[in-house]
Amino acid sequence: MTATIHNYGCVLKEELPGLDMSSALTLLGDAITQQVLRALDGTGLRPGHGYVIQRLLTGPATATEIADDLGVSQQAVSKVFRELLSLGHIEVAAAGDDRRRRPMALTATGRHAVETARAARRRLDAQLREALGADRFDTTMAALRTALDALGLADRVRRRAVRPPDEA
Repeated sequence: MTATIHNYGCVLKEELPGLDMSSALTLLGDAITQQVLRALDGTGLRPGHGYVIQRLLTGPATATEIADDLGVSQQAVSKVFRELLSLGHIEVAAAGDDRRRRPMALTATGRHAVETARAARRRLDAQLREALGADRFDTTMAALRTALDALGLADRVRRRAVRPPDEA
């Protein structure tokens, strides 16, 4: 790290050499994820569950429907369904006359986890608003929305159909 030195020898600010925007956003996102997971401690939830849970906020859906929306395999979603069922966050929803169709829906426990995560994110937003000031926070949010749109993610965010990151 380098520092900007005032002419009286006082350090005004520390800079992060070579830190590009994508790295800064990745680091920030990872830190936020960790804080949200701490708020969800004891729920059994992990980051990969959130993509399926977000999709279920739009209503009950089958593994095939969610796989199509998220651009992942039906087997991957089925695995997450099994985990979420065993944790009590989802349940089989009424499917009408088609007994072969098994849509899943969030349980009260699942909805409570969503509210817990949202509360953690609101606290983080408040912390960042305090650190940045309201104007800079609002400007940053506008820039992030524009960046999501520029990268073709805005519509997927609106539909709650963001593809999970590929795991190595």
